Amino acid sequence: MFLPSTQQEMSDRGWDRLDVVLVTGDAYIDAPSIGVALIGRVLEEAGYRVGIVAQPDVSGPADITRLGEPRLFWGVTAGCIDSMVANRTASGRPRRQDDYTPGGEGGHRPDRATMVYSHLIRRHFKHTVPIVLGGVEASLRRIAHYDFWSNRIRKSILFDAKADYLLYGMADGSVRELAARVDRGEDVSALRGLCYVSRACPAGTLELPAFDAVTQDRAAFNEMFGVFYRNNDPVTARALSQQQDTRFLVQNPPAPYLEQAELDAVHALPFELGVHPRDAKAGDVRALDTIRFSITTHRGCYGECSFCAIAVHQGRRVRWRSHGAILREAKRMVQHRAFKGTICDVGGPTANMYGFECDRKATKGACPRKRCLVPTICKDLKPDHQRQVTLLRALRGIDGVRRVVVASGIRYDMVLEDLSHGEAYLDQVVRHHVSGQMKVAPEHTEDNVLKLMGKPGQAALRRFRELFMKLTARAGKDQYLTYYFIAAHPGCTEADMHKLKTFTRRELKVRPRQVQIFTPTPSTASTAMYWTGRDPFTGQPCAVDTSPRGRERQKAILTTP
Repeated sequence: MFLPSTQQEMSDRGWDRLDVVLVTGDAYIDAPSIGVALIGRVLEEAGYRVGIVAQPDVSGPADITRLGEPRLFWGVTAGCIDSMVANRTASGRPRRQDDYTPGGEGGHRPDRATMVYSHLIRRHFKHTVPIVLGGVEASLRRIAHYDFWSNRIRKSILFDAKADYLLYGMADGSVRELAARVDRGEDVSALRGLCYVSRACPAGTLELPAFDAVTQDRAAFNEMFGVFYRNNDPVTARALSQQQDTRFLVQNPPAPYLEQAELDAVHALPFELGVHPRDAKAGDVRALDTIRFSITTHRGCYGECSFCAIAVHQGRRVRWRSHGAILREAKRMVQHRAFKGTICDVGGPTANMYGFECDRKATKGACPRKRCLVPTICKDLKPDHQRQVTLLRALRGIDGVRRVVVASGIRYDMVLEDLSHGEAYLDQVVRHHVSGQMKVAPEHTEDNVLKLMGKPGQAALRRFRELFMKLTARAGKDQYLTYYFIAAHPGCTEADMHKLKTFTRRELKVRPRQVQIFTPTPSTASTAMYWTGRDPFTGQPCAVDTSPRGRERQKAILTTP
């Protein structure tokens, strides 16, 4: 049974009022990889009455009022993707397609959806219960941030949305505690994982450079970003504050990560693995094709690619689910009426981070000034793919499963580092878990650019390609690698793109088709580089091409014959 999205569904359950109404910029897809669905199911399991309003029409009150005012709070999210990324290309052009919208047509999710939905609630419920922001868009815009689409520094989205609270990160633990405290009439301001607005700077917080300072001084912006980035681990992080007008944004330390038993329990909740009938009537939702029968094995990523914000959203410590729980989820999928034998993905932010971590992180936190994988893989990490090999073999053995795909990205440097099980893992993937092509993301080949990206160098790519080709030939398969590259990343010049082009033609024997222009998104180191022209961690200058024509030209260098 889906969570209610209509008054009739509330009546069918005998409910006259909801405790929480969740508003989202996506269609309502009830699956564990969809944030709003996961939050809804967690609250439902805790005993709260929860409903979902998906992609409300913002031109009037009909949609936002159809479930009435909740008793405890509103939860607002733009959806699985930042609305500006969902609606605009890296060159600022409107996207015609939205995979999270019924019928696939773009334009049904407003720009800056989190703000628009929050304002919509305020317009039609004047003195309402708290509005709580969440999801990727809110989480990554929780402090002062550079906004590429307006080309300026914006305040925390909490200020612009005129909301009461913001829960950052995955929030499936903190939202349950928030609901309990609001229900008991208690103060929530000390809740971990929460941002709020204060009239005064709370004692004991680490004060970031003020909004006015980071707007006027790019060095202050990088200082702010560095402090923010280093305070994202639940073990070591301090509370942060930042003056943004006459008030202060306050960010409490992150909520504790869900550990294995808790992750297993969340993914075992009764998801329908489908689109709500109200949305399904409007057309197919393309995202469902890959989401419905995909299995999330873990959270977090210690890859820390500079252009990626997973480190400040899911965290730098990987937490994985048990084999038993994953296999039980796969067996439930087999029983689903729409299952046709293929598990579309088994993975997470990076597929092969499942099952191993640095032991010190659980008690001492992630290293504040050292990365796990670059410039070389830390000796304390010790990549070990044995658990993944065992898991994939077990999934293939389930009755009713014909095929298991590993579609999530693979860090090939970790495969090469694991001398005991890395080749066995890749051999399994080559033989059983790719369909003609395997996707890898070197992103570039020039060391000066790769260093700023936080990616491994040419040597690792060459070695991995050789190993892939050897194992493919041994398996008697006709398979190849598909490469993803980024143009116009900070530090990259047209000369670097010409070198990349030469490498791909001579060494990889391909003309890349999967090439994207770097899009500066909030809360990433690469975006700080784009805005300030300097690496926020070292202070070293880097070349940045900010002109639309120059950025397009960099892409064209690689993609044209």
